[in-house]
Amino acid sequence: MMETSARLLRLLSLLQAHREWSGAELAERLRVTSRTVRRDVERLRTLGYPVHSTTGTAGGYRLGAGAELPPLLLDDDEAVAVAVGLRTAAHNAVQGMEESSVRALAKLEQVLPDRLRRRVSALAAFTDPLGGRRGPAVEVGTITELVNACRDRRRLRFTYRGHDGSDSRRTVDPYRLVCSSHRWYLVGWDAGRADWRTFRVDRLALTPPHGPRFTPREPPAEDWAAYVSEGISTAAYPERATVLLHAPADRVAERIAPTAGVLEPVDGRTCLLRTGALSLDEMALHVLMLGFEFEVREPAGLGERIAELAERLGRAARAWRTDGEGRGEG
Repeated sequence: MMETSARLLRLLSLLQAHREWSGAELAERLRVTSRTVRRDVERLRTLGYPVHSTTGTAGGYRLGAGAELPPLLLDDDEAVAVAVGLRTAAHNAVQGMEESSVRALAKLEQVLPDRLRRRVSALAAFTDPLGGRRGPAVEVGTITELVNACRDRRRLRFTYRGHDGSDSRRTVDPYRLVCSSHRWYLVGWDAGRADWRTFRVDRLALTPPHGPRFTPREPPAEDWAAYVSEGISTAAYPERATVLLHAPADRVAERIAPTAGVLEPVDGRTCLLRTGALSLDEMALHVLMLGFEFEVREPAGLGERIAELAERLGRAARAWRTDGEGRGEG
């Protein structure tokens, strides 16, 4: 059986990790009696921790929020996970997060024991963020304001810059923020267009005051991320196609990003790819370069264009063979 001080720390860690525990669950985790759990809860309250309890069959214990709540307790794996998350956040597309993440990471490293500090230091010394293309940075204040509006069901007003560079005034009921590896997107009901729209957050400029509150509508899809993926990879383009790929969906997903197409498993050996492009030639090249056998489901024009390209490639291959053989004979 754990000593009292160690048991109290373990109890506090459990309360921080889960919204609510029954007395029996805590007693089982701590390997003590329910009576001991009640005594330990009282000790935590004496130390200033706001532990709330409810009675009855559905009763239990939960840790309340409060200004006097001491710092979180983290086990070894949790501490390293937080450090990795902070280091990753320092290289994301949210402007202002870099410096805050570095400061938070420095504070965390100061209180880590030596064994964990070495693990975190190794992460810093032997890992590097991959450079290359990144999406335009978004102010952290903008993200916070959008999230609060989604939570409070508060109508937003903003100016939006379209693909052609023109600006338009929008009044939108915000529902969800979706983040890709490079960009942030807002999904909402556009009152002026009377339809659902997806907006790139880096292209909008909020123009408060916001409001009033709105009554939620039936969402356009159960999976918000999939909805945005389809919108930015397919619906946004003039040419759209559905292709049957002769490969499992998880294998194809290793080669195609959510921003480049939407995958739907058919069975263990095939999947459907829905994607878009600026032209049929670009679409054909995109599908061909995936490296899988495929069948065009729609549109018919894509199949016809691929047949034309195949004939052109065949002529080029035959000419190369003939010319190459001629040079070889000389």
